[in-house]
Amino acid sequence: MVSKKNPKADLNNKSSFYFAIGLFLVLFISWRAIEFKNWDDDGYGYIALDVENDDDEEIPITEQIKTPPPPPPPPAPEVIEIVEDEEEIEETIIESTETDQEEIVEEVEVVEEDLDLDVPFAIIEDVPLFPGCERVAKSKRRDCFQEKIQQHIRKNFRYPEIAQEMGIQGRVFVQFTISKDGSITGIRTRGPDKNLEKEADRIISKLPRMTPGKQRGRPVRVPFSVPITFKLQ
Repeated sequence: MVSKKNPKADLNNKSSFYFAIGLFLVLFISWRAIEFKNWDDDGYGYIALDVENDDDEEIPITEQIKTPPPPPPPPAPEVIEIVEDEEEIEETIIESTETDQEEIVEEVEVVEEDLDLDVPFAIIEDVPLFPGCERVAKSKRRDCFQEKIQQHIRKNFRYPEIAQEMGIQGRVFVQFTISKDGSITGIRTRGPDKNLEKEADRIISKLPRMTPGKQRGRPVRVPFSVPITFKLQ
């Protein structure tokens, strides 16, 4: 069947085109409305702001009242307390420590009377005189005494037979005292065996009487010690 309607008279032919144009205009107007600015532009790309200067605020001048400091307190009166001195002070008497010549002489005399002591052979003033050392010079009497002692030991030495059989040997230390009368007293021995000690005691006990040693011109006791060696050949 053939349509009798003129195609130019069809109103719905371009409705979609008109709809698109209308939609475009609506969107364009909306975009321009959003982008529209209502402040004044000075032509340089930034906005001039009018800010009031608040730093010029006038501050009222107030007057500062200075109060004077309080006066210092009056000085306290000095109170002087009087203390009665009732304590008795003992006077210290300083005696002189100087001694006169008479007191010194008395002290020396007392010391000389108390010379009842043992004076070692090494420090005694006058050593004991072994018989045969009387004519020797005083400076050599000490050496003469020791030499005579060694000669006496060699002359009277005898090795104990029991010690020889047992093979005992060693050194015996002997200590004795030359008394004020020149006799030998206080013999003491110390060694490795009693038989050797007994023989050493026998040798020393055979020493002759001597001239006693003197200290400050007075006889004194003089201790002396000597070692005796027992050695098997």
